Amino acid sequence: MQKLRYGLRVLCMVLCLAASSEAQVSIGIGTPNVSIGINFPVYPELVRIPSYPVYYAPRVNANYFFYDGMYWVFTGDIWYSSFWYNGPWRPVAPEYLPYYILRVPVRYYRHPPAYFRGWQPNAPPRWNDHWGPGWSKQRSGWDQWNRQASPQPAPLPTYQRKYSGERYPQMERQQRIHSDQYRYQPRSSIVREQYKGGGGKGQSGPPHGKKGR
Repeated sequence: MQKLRYGLRVLCMVLCLAASSEAQVSIGIGTPNVSIGINFPVYPELVRIPSYPVYYAPRVNANYFFYDGMYWVFTGDIWYSSFWYNGPWRPVAPEYLPYYILRVPVRYYRHPPAYFRGWQPNAPPRWNDHWGPGWSKQRSGWDQWNRQASPQPAPLPTYQRKYSGERYPQMERQQRIHSDQYRYQPRSSIVREQYKGGGGKGQSGPPHGKKGR
């Protein structure tokens, strides 16, 4: 029942997504992936967030990040992940988000939701308040880490610059190209499980209830 309720919540929120400016926006639902309107004409500029193993897109009017070999987008109060810069995208439940994605400071959200207002720009969003005590209990310690000892970021999959416009590959071909061109092995158990699933198939969380970092 909990998974069914989450699925219905994702469906309702996706249908209510607002348009974003720099990426051409088209809202739609596919199976098993979701169209969230990310449609860059070329590979986006990504800049590392200082002292974090995460990149963001400073020139994009969207909450668009790269961490541990995957792209992450926060829109319509839902997180999505993909192995390719224009998707396809798969929704990720809040309890299955990697810790360093949760830790990205408020100032690096280029299109923050209204409830971010008043939050400290150099601190992570107050996810504990937003998602409540149930989530906080599952993800205890997400906001406590040694800021002087953050891991090095994963290399950007810059091979994807060759694939834009009509050359952007379909999902089945994406998996083959990614396996051939990108040798990085992710640290996060969440991302590792998605890699095991075929390098781009994605999933909402790791199996057997594991909560990866």
